[in-house]
Amino acid sequence: MTADPAGPRTTATDPTTPSTAPTPERPPVQTGSTDLAALPTFTPDQWEGGTHELRLHGTRITVQAAPGAVEAAAEDTDTVVLAAPAGATEVTIRLDVPLGDAAGFWHPNAGWERTLPADWSPWRSVSLVDSAPAGCLFDTAGRSVLAFAADRVVRQSAVRFGVSEEHKRFGVWLRFPLAAGESCRVRLAVPGTTLAAALRELRDWFGALPGGTPLPTPDFGRTPVYSTWYAFAQDVTAAGVEREAAVAAELGCGQLFLDDGWQLHGDGRGYAGCGDWTADPGKFPDLRAHVETVRALGLRYTAWIAPLLLGERSAAHRDWARFAPHHVHRLDCRILDPRHAEVRDQVVGLCRGVVAQYGLDGLKIDFLDEATAYALTPAPDQTGPGYVADVGEAMALLLTRLREELRGLRGDDFVIELRQRYTGPAMTAYGNLLRAIDCPADAVANRVRTLDIAMLAPGGAVHSDMLMWDPDGAPEVLARQIHGALHSVPQISARLTELSGAHRRALAFWLATWRRLSPALTGGHYEPGRPDELYPQVTARHDDQYVVTAYADRPVTLPAGPWHALTLVNASTAGRLLLDVRGAARHVRIEAYDAAGRPQPELLIDLPEGLHSVAVPTGGLCHVTEVAG
Repeated sequence: MTADPAGPRTTATDPTTPSTAPTPERPPVQTGSTDLAALPTFTPDQWEGGTHELRLHGTRITVQAAPGAVEAAAEDTDTVVLAAPAGATEVTIRLDVPLGDAAGFWHPNAGWERTLPADWSPWRSVSLVDSAPAGCLFDTAGRSVLAFAADRVVRQSAVRFGVSEEHKRFGVWLRFPLAAGESCRVRLAVPGTTLAAALRELRDWFGALPGGTPLPTPDFGRTPVYSTWYAFAQDVTAAGVEREAAVAAELGCGQLFLDDGWQLHGDGRGYAGCGDWTADPGKFPDLRAHVETVRALGLRYTAWIAPLLLGERSAAHRDWARFAPHHVHRLDCRILDPRHAEVRDQVVGLCRGVVAQYGLDGLKIDFLDEATAYALTPAPDQTGPGYVADVGEAMALLLTRLREELRGLRGDDFVIELRQRYTGPAMTAYGNLLRAIDCPADAVANRVRTLDIAMLAPGGAVHSDMLMWDPDGAPEVLARQIHGALHSVPQISARLTELSGAHRRALAFWLATWRRLSPALTGGHYEPGRPDELYPQVTARHDDQYVVTAYADRPVTLPAGPWHALTLVNASTAGRLLLDVRGAARHVRIEAYDAAGRPQPELLIDLPEGLHSVAVPTGGLCHVTEVAG
């Protein structure tokens, strides 16, 4: 649920190595961050040359820094290395290419902004808990023109990008401080591939960085989830959850996520009571026994926690408010400052204690991105040992300790859910479930957000936002929500005990379909088309199992090679699918189902080369099997 959408490491590629250097004397105290508000949105010299210029894969790479402050060289055909051998400095690196047939620019926090901005667009922040230093310029055919990533995945950097009206080129600017002896690598993917293929190349590179090995994902982390949030909001009780859990298990869910409301003072849709993280005895008289009851039904149990939030109603507020100077009005609470070692100790201890006390299988950790409130906040007058200036580095230290503490309790049979925007590739070392940011009843947003995460995540299981729908709607309404989450692990959040018979049968059909097709749906090999078109047709495959989900009424090209199983999902509003057959004719059996899972008359047809219209009910699907003529 969300209400709103260790010292410096020794190298730029090691996000987990703590500093052994002593805490510097005050003054001065550095925040370790760039003040984005102080950076102009446009300067005439941003397109000028610099101290170094290199070219890789048709991209011009220009380094702008003080003379002699930075060394820059190509490490190989794909990577540029920048280093500050003598002393700390500020560096800007520009990547630019001719416009050509460019159509849009993708980045992890693109949201709905997927077209071409101007080069006077604002600077943006990226860090461990906010997006990632990566992006891809693509053309009208969906091919990558400039796809890049930087290994500065922990500390905050500033990034901007856009079209030059004067130069007719597209540029990307990365700006960050380099400490003496520190280096940064920038990787370019080979252009000319699809956007998805370019991002797969970059995600493999991210996963191979020191400290970037993804946290293992247990099998149960890849099973459908029953979530309490949209079904109950904060009005949860042990008895109510257990009733829903029994039905969820029957329908094929493998996990239950207890969201906000289980904790003391968990009411009012605000967070003024957060900080103690003990069960509300009125709702859960014995939370551990309740967890065991749900697990006996066949569901693993994960609970929501937001350990950086500190509300005035909590008992913890008296002792910890001095470590939480920033107040967020929309959340009605303060944010603990993770730069303090004391805060990191407190957060890790709280999370470990909740898991151990209640026998949980996972934590759904929310609001970690709120830590960025301290990105530009100077240190307080008094700081204890272990204070870290950079928020990203502080969060890396916190999450590393939390990961190891929970591993000590549960080994790798444990899940940690992280939510967009802090689902960048570096975060897969700390969390193994990566969820789309809240989009209640918005199937399009769920589709876009889950695919955005999946294409750049080197590990973990991508989860949808929780699915909710109008309980009085037609089965097509329910199916549309499933379609939006189809290429991820679906999280269901409805009162299952109150579903109509038609909705329950439809949900059972789609969850069974998802389980059967999950190797392809979540296998990580997607071709979704152009992001500025919101991924109109997604082709997924695993070995010789293919699934094509058509979100728009456009032709579906049948795979050219042999396929064991081909499933076509009609997620459009048309009552048909257009099949584009290329090469030799095929004789096929087509088994179609409507949105409620009701079978349609079977077809045995010949498909010679060309376009063919096949009746498939809107919101339904068909299985296509090649048979002997």
